[in-house]
Amino acid sequence: MNFTKAGLPGVFLIEPDVFADTRGFFMETYNRVRYAEGGIDPVFVQDNYSHSGNGVLRGLHYQLKNAQGKLVFVITGEIFDIAVDIRIGSPNFGQWFGACLSAENRRQIFIPEGFAHGFVVLGKSADVIYKCTDFYTPGDDYGIFWADTTIDIDWPIKTPILSDKDSKSPKLKEIPRELLPVFHSA
Repeated sequence: MNFTKAGLPGVFLIEPDVFADTRGFFMETYNRVRYAEGGIDPVFVQDNYSHSGNGVLRGLHYQLKNAQGKLVFVITGEIFDIAVDIRIGSPNFGQWFGACLSAENRRQIFIPEGFAHGFVVLGKSADVIYKCTDFYTPGDDYGIFWADTTIDIDWPIKTPILSDKDSKSPKLKEIPRELLPVFHSA
């Protein structure tokens, strides 16, 4: 199992061990001891499953009071997955990391609390599973406009399919400071 620091503090790209033979393959999608040894040791309390068609973009989402760390992986299809550091006072504020996750490459990304998350589907469709460190809380969910030029994400698609909510999300600089997480140095 390979854990790679992804250029933003706390964000990891994970390549699980895959054991393949003529029957197919087997892999662990999560093992608390192994992930803790790799630097990822939160307690996950909720699993989410998302199915989306080609060109669907979900995000950029975050919760404030019930901040969620996420361990994301794809079981069918391919996505371009994004983490954006939105912590006030962070030396990496507004910076992003993106990676292609697919059923074929079996990679995962861990996104810690204090980051916004989003993804776009690259193939015909994608089934995405992500483990969360806190529960979804209606009224505590926020969004950032996917094409915010101050963040300048290099999305591999120019005209995504968006929810009404995501199409109306504000730019990062338009969000009041009290609605953004605060950076706490280690």
